[in-house]
Amino acid sequence: MTNKRQRTIAATSEAQRSEVAFFGLAAFGRRLAVALVLLACGMAHGQKFIQYTSGMGARDPQNPAVWILYDGVVATHEGMTLEADSAHYDTEHNSFTAFDNIFITLSDTTFIYGSQLYYDGNERILDIWDDTVVLIDGGTVLRANHLTYERNRETAYYTLWGIATSDDRTLSSRRGSYAAAEKVFYINNDVRLSDSTMLLLTDTLVYSTESKVARFYSTTRIFSDSSTIYSERGEYNTETRFAVSFEDSHVENQGRTIDSDTLYYDERLEYGRAYGNVVIVDSLNNITCRGRYGETHRKRHFSYVTDSALVLFVDGGDTLFLHGDTVYVTTDSAGSMETVRANYRVKVYRRDGQALCDSVFYSAPDSCLTLFKDPVVWYDHYQCSADTIVLLHDTAGVRRVFLHSSCFALQQVDREKFNQLKGRQSIVYFKDGEPDYADVLGNAQMVFYITETDSAGQVRLVGVNAGVGSDMRIYFDSARTATRVVTYDKPDMQTYPVQKLPDELKRLQGFSWQSARRPRRPADVFRW
Repeated sequence: MTNKRQRTIAATSEAQRSEVAFFGLAAFGRRLAVALVLLACGMAHGQKFIQYTSGMGARDPQNPAVWILYDGVVATHEGMTLEADSAHYDTEHNSFTAFDNIFITLSDTTFIYGSQLYYDGNERILDIWDDTVVLIDGGTVLRANHLTYERNRETAYYTLWGIATSDDRTLSSRRGSYAAAEKVFYINNDVRLSDSTMLLLTDTLVYSTESKVARFYSTTRIFSDSSTIYSERGEYNTETRFAVSFEDSHVENQGRTIDSDTLYYDERLEYGRAYGNVVIVDSLNNITCRGRYGETHRKRHFSYVTDSALVLFVDGGDTLFLHGDTVYVTTDSAGSMETVRANYRVKVYRRDGQALCDSVFYSAPDSCLTLFKDPVVWYDHYQCSADTIVLLHDTAGVRRVFLHSSCFALQQVDREKFNQLKGRQSIVYFKDGEPDYADVLGNAQMVFYITETDSAGQVRLVGVNAGVGSDMRIYFDSARTATRVVTYDKPDMQTYPVQKLPDELKRLQGFSWQSARRPRRPADVFRW
């Protein structure tokens, strides 16, 4: 009995094993059939289905097309590997929803971390969210709460704040995208780009992590230790610290500002090159330079403007306007002005004096202004000319004026009559900013009309003093009028009735009345 029972049990166990093997083979057959069907559908539509492995899995009772996978899920799709704790695979839509500890490998150098993901295998689009989603592409790391990655474009997108680091630079914005193939960020809304030495603020930015160049298309400010740059459109190389601005350009650099239409500025050299409506302001020295082209180099201590160049000096509550083809300004190592030089067709305007010449040089330490080549100076109702004119200043104003070679001074009496004084050279002495007396040295000649004022206050001409002498001295009153003339070394002086003045004395040799060229207002410095 015992042997028979054992044989029966053995037969039963063998049958059970056969049944289990049958059903196991049947299940395998079903899975193989499903896989073949999915593969056939994928081939029919030109799409590859997501492949996966997991420790455990089962069909969703509510949707048989969905497999619920967990315990170390690994999925692959067209070169991408996805790892997660658990996932749902929709075989009908070829999509993958993953949960927890997600790690995606897109290439040898590109990875994404997150905690939840939806992947559309047909469109090849990843949608990842977490407290912090992290995309790593070589040396670039992008963090966001929500990230969409289009594999076809190799581009990541975020719509609610993203922060990226590349080398030692940090970018942040509300919205943006990162093109992994180009290594370029396209970001907007509250954009910040910074490193240890600078901060860039703007609204729209394109930044290349390879070239380190940022391109901006809206109001932008760049702050560094030495300067502040403002622009509406341009680019900035974060590696070389070189900025290019194409619209509404403005730079501030330790008391000096540059404004222009287009600007090239090297922060390391503190050098700027500006085009169009150029304005360079040196607040330390109260100087403004204007022109259509200009350069400034703080480390080499110079600035210059050309093409309609204009320099404005503010001094003692008054402003001097100086125009020339090209104007140069140099400073010392402390930033204080040393020299100003203007070349070709120079005109100067100030309320109490005007001038024109071919070129001019100003030495700030000496308070000395030198006008070269046919200069003419107008002071109140006087016109002075010479080969070279030098003006020395002090805190009270003009202190002394030197007229070198062929000096000639004129004062208009009426339309046809002029007081005239000429000689080899002349020195005019000032006291408290007002002319006190003048010396004419060498071959001095003079023609002065004598006036008197009657009881009714009317001024009339009563005669003319004319003559020559080796040297002469002329004294001025508080109204800047010549009141007395002293001649030296065998003078030859005569007094003539006004109507009897010889014709050759009415206009001394070299006479040139240039009132029409005198600048009467600041804008006249541009009229030659």
